[in-house]
Amino acid sequence: MPVIKDLKWTFDTVASTYEKFRPGYPDDLYKMLFEYIVLDGSSQVVEVGIGGGQATLPILKTGCSLTAVEYGENFSKLCAKKFEEYNKFSVITEKFENVSLPESQYDLVYSASAFHWVTEDIGYSKVYAMLKPGGAFARFANHPYRDKGNPILSSEIDNLYSRYYYAYYGKDIKSETEYSEEQAIQRAQIAEKYGFTDIRHEMYYRTRTFSAKEYTALLGTYSDHIAIEEKIRTAFFAHIEETINRYGGTFTIYDTIDLQLARKP
Repeated sequence: MPVIKDLKWTFDTVASTYEKFRPGYPDDLYKMLFEYIVLDGSSQVVEVGIGGGQATLPILKTGCSLTAVEYGENFSKLCAKKFEEYNKFSVITEKFENVSLPESQYDLVYSASAFHWVTEDIGYSKVYAMLKPGGAFARFANHPYRDKGNPILSSEIDNLYSRYYYAYYGKDIKSETEYSEEQAIQRAQIAEKYGFTDIRHEMYYRTRTFSAKEYTALLGTYSDHIAIEEKIRTAFFAHIEETINRYGGTFTIYDTIDLQLARKP
């Protein structure tokens, strides 16, 4: 999925749909995270870009104090309600780059499918300053890849992207590729530039199957799709639904989830 700058605002316009259709993260990912950094009732944690709270509950269940930083007002309200039973949970509605947070106070700072929106040098330097010595930074994300088991359907979807998506943005057509371990390693190594040590990474895989209507609802949570002019987007999604229904009525996504861990010495 192409990433287009300055579209962070779009997610907040579909907060409830985003919360419904965006997936959570595998149990094995949290197992590795909690083996890397032990959290308990005394731990202080910050989540950067909580979105619909897909990565929040397993952290809250450790008993820690969790402060979420979220730019979208609708997401902030959604998560304040969603996690209201946790009295150690709070949300700050602001860009992570702009929010003032104390230095050397946090045991864990983490971000799930959100840190790519933060300017690298500002983000990593700020996280490093916030962490206690021995504290951890966890960055993870889901990378969806279109249906590998139905190449004819995928080809038809590609044609629709050429007709609607790439034509709308005036971009050359790009062939979609699965997220690779090489990319995950490169992302993990970024932290080393900012003084982090004990750098690790791991990969996880899963599939998700959607009806035609569910799939276009999911597409409607992607920033670059939301930003397409409404009349064009409506026609685009209608043709995607019609195509999926012609080829069996379901569409399978192959997810690759990468986790990067780094420690402040």
